[in-house]
Amino acid sequence: MTHGGDTIFGKIIRKEIPAQIVYETDRVLAFRDINPVAPVHVLVIPKKPIESVAAAVATDAEILGELLIAAAEVARQEGLEPGGYRVVTNIGADAGQTVFHLHLHVIGGRPLLWPPG
Repeated sequence: MTHGGDTIFGKIIRKEIPAQIVYETDRVLAFRDINPVAPVHVLVIPKKPIESVAAAVATDAEILGELLIAAAEVARQEGLEPGGYRVVTNIGADAGQTVFHLHLHVIGGRPLLWPPG
């Protein structure tokens, strides 16, 4: 298990490994998930290495807001607004977090079940 800037996401941010980037600002990066669970599955990450929502602190409030704004913009760009979409983050191994760098999943393009499996 790697943390912070040493994760695969850190390597994507530094452009050390390729990714299908769909949105980028100075502080946020969004790219297609390599194992999509729906027709649209994009990961939205802060460029700052925050492990998860649970590791965020008060001074991270602005970047957390930027992540949600970026997720909404990605959904618009991907044409998900008319039918709807899901934005989710996993916190910790028991919740399914496998990369310990905060990331939002923007998932849509098909009907989604609730609760998830």
